[in-house]
Amino acid sequence: MDEHALNKVPEESETKSDFERPEYIVEHKGDSIGVKLEERLEKTADIVRIAGRWFPKPLLAEVHEGHLNLAEAVLDVAEGGPLPTSALLEHIDLPADLDPLLAEFSLDYALQENERFDEVGPAGQILWFLKRLEPPEVLFTPPRLEAEAYMVDRSKLTEDLLALEQQLDDELSDLPPSREEVEVVTFPLLFPHWRVGTLPLSSRLKPLFPTAYEAPRIRFILIDGHSGDSFPGWVVRAERYVFGLEDWYRRYEVPAGGLIRVRRGKQPGEVIVEADKRRKRNEWIRTVAIHDGDRTGFTMLKQPLGTSYDELMVVGLVDATVLDEVWLRGSQRNMPLDRLVAHVFRELAKLNPQTAVHAQALYSGVNVFRRVPPGPLFADLVTQPYYEHVGDLYWRFDESSWRQE
Repeated sequence: MDEHALNKVPEESETKSDFERPEYIVEHKGDSIGVKLEERLEKTADIVRIAGRWFPKPLLAEVHEGHLNLAEAVLDVAEGGPLPTSALLEHIDLPADLDPLLAEFSLDYALQENERFDEVGPAGQILWFLKRLEPPEVLFTPPRLEAEAYMVDRSKLTEDLLALEQQLDDELSDLPPSREEVEVVTFPLLFPHWRVGTLPLSSRLKPLFPTAYEAPRIRFILIDGHSGDSFPGWVVRAERYVFGLEDWYRRYEVPAGGLIRVRRGKQPGEVIVEADKRRKRNEWIRTVAIHDGDRTGFTMLKQPLGTSYDELMVVGLVDATVLDEVWLRGSQRNMPLDRLVAHVFRELAKLNPQTAVHAQALYSGVNVFRRVPPGPLFADLVTQPYYEHVGDLYWRFDESSWRQE
């Protein structure tokens, strides 16, 4: 046989460069390689994916409509779920000689492709739920949390306002992901989240909650840090909120603006929630008031409170039903944003002798009417001529510069 370079076994070098070490390649190039590999696989018609796993489609076992009907019935008995694939397979008559892993993947793919089922497990775990039995607030964003997109010239914001925006950590703010590893986060609850029983998936809170490879909704367990009771919660990833706390807020009389503490649970997928400094008392706080039947404003009233709260964020409410009726009519929440901000500012200014309003209080007040992150509100404070900065983060309203359209 003729000698050829390809016939020679290369001698192993005693020293390898960094680029020859698999560990180095994975550490420094793994992400970009993974992205390119995923893009290639997604373009390949006969490769399918479920929860981050890939498999050749022609090798999948047949799962027909009867199998899916049985899976639906099993989940129905389980009040919607969640159940792992293995629990569903116990009731589905797939061929006995079928490899268990292949059977599981085949059923997973069939369920994923059928609109009746929702994969709601956290990363590394596949769990199934009947979509028709999921809470409506999980499938559709509650109107109180719906927000418009606003263009903000951030170069006009002062350093103090930028720092406050970072501190508020609104999930709708364009903030970089938090690099700080935290086990506990304490924050004041914004009115819209309080009203619909949700938590924000902000940059600081997001790492404390389960995530997933693909699932848009994740069913997990919330733990009451006071009683130890557990109850279901839902992470709605795309809309950046966690649903399932309405009854818990009511149980501890948490007000809008009340301080909530969130921390990791002892078990994976569990999150502990606590109300800060529980102590029932009546205090004078800013309270939503309905004027002349259809105009919403603010007044000071004595309200029962079950927890500590942020004085700049707290908002009391006398009659939720009346407020919702006025809010749904939309005459104020559909105002141009600058007009709405001015209305809220003037309402808040009446509540103190100095007539000065803190930027954080304005943020809290505007969100009673419309879901708005702090950036657009702060931009109004520094660009509109009728706001006069009086020091720190306080402003006054200059009536002489105000021109109503």
